[in-house]
Amino acid sequence: MHEMAICQGLMSQVEQIARDKGATRVEHIVLSIGPLAGVEPELLSRAFEVARADTLASTAELEIETGPVVVECRSCGAKGGAKVNRLLCPSCGDWKVNLVQGDELLLMSIEISGIPV
Repeated sequence: MHEMAICQGLMSQVEQIARDKGATRVEHIVLSIGPLAGVEPELLSRAFEVARADTLASTAELEIETGPVVVECRSCGAKGGAKVNRLLCPSCGDWKVNLVQGDELLLMSIEISGIPV
């Protein structure tokens, strides 16, 4: 299950950000996962429960946002949504498209607390 490795990397990144800011706790983490990222959000949520143990995010909530698949046609220049298993231009139907959005795995934000004043 590579979702565990992803969560371990996420925890390292989140802890580093929190420590750099002087925080003692992470309250909330928001991720954006595209449908073509190769990550199952449900499995990632389960792995997060284990990976957050003994970290600054041990009580943090994980919020996962998912977005659409967006392509840009190399033939007609149109940009728009496409289905995961059917990456075709939404305008002309051509298969010569570039993926604009949908394969991302991004740490969007974290909410931290315990920063000394």
